Amino acid sequence: MSMKIQPLSDHVLIEPLKQEEKTKSGILLPETAEKEKPEQGKIIAVGPGKKTEDGKIIPMEVKVGDVVLFTKYGPNEVKIEVDGQEKEYLIAREEDILAILE
Repeated sequence: MSMKIQPLSDHVLIEPLKQEEKTKSGILLPETAEKEKPEQGKIIAVGPGKKTEDGKIIPMEVKVGDVVLFTKYGPNEVKIEVDGQEKEYLIAREEDILAILE
């Protein structure tokens, strides 16, 4: 069974993108080389936005399909079955997103 997930409030579902880092001289750096470096991912689903105390919803600045830069330790990992295979995704608050990459 394939699961559909809809983030609540100001949460987003992110598919992490693997990054291979190369130096200018062509040396490939392992993932452990720079632990504090922000991560990249693609937005798969977004919540409706954060609700204020008076009930108004602040719309999200990101949308499905955006490629974003986010903090490494902010998101929570989740595993979701997609087409019979388990895939790893991240659920983050919009405030954990640092930038939209264009």
